[in-house]
Amino acid sequence: MAAAEAKAVVVPESVLKKRKREEQWAADKKEKAVAEKKKAVESRKLIFSRAKQYAQEYDAQEKELVQLKREARMKGGFYVSPEAKLLFVVRIRGINAMHPKTRKILQLLRLRQVGLYFSFWICGSMQIYPNLKSIRELIYKRGYGKLNKQRIPLTNNKVIEEVGQL
Repeated sequence: MAAAEAKAVVVPESVLKKRKREEQWAADKKEKAVAEKKKAVESRKLIFSRAKQYAQEYDAQEKELVQLKREARMKGGFYVSPEAKLLFVVRIRGINAMHPKTRKILQLLRLRQVGLYFSFWICGSMQIYPNLKSIRELIYKRGYGKLNKQRIPLTNNKVIEEVGQL
């Protein structure tokens, strides 16, 4: 009898509850991971379809631009392309050790003074255009979103997706 009692190990109730709770958490975590993966696949398909649509739009714009230039040349004139619609201006703290061209543009934009005055004749002198990397870095560094009345820094697109779902 002593041997039978030794084999039947008594497990405390708290340990059993803990095991059951951890199993439930593991199942929930696995279920959530599967749902996240499914959502990622769907969003990836959407991203690729949008990218394809954007590529088609850009190709159409490029072909239209070539066509307009050809028509203008055939008529003996010139085609002037429209100006950029985006102006990317950043106020910086100091101008020491800055490239002279950049310093001159900031001076023309009056970004060295406290008040800001902008006129569109300056756009012609600006040939420094932002790329996607610089815009992304700036948004991730300085951008904030509001979620549940709290100011949350934008670290990735999930913050914006969460706000869109609410």
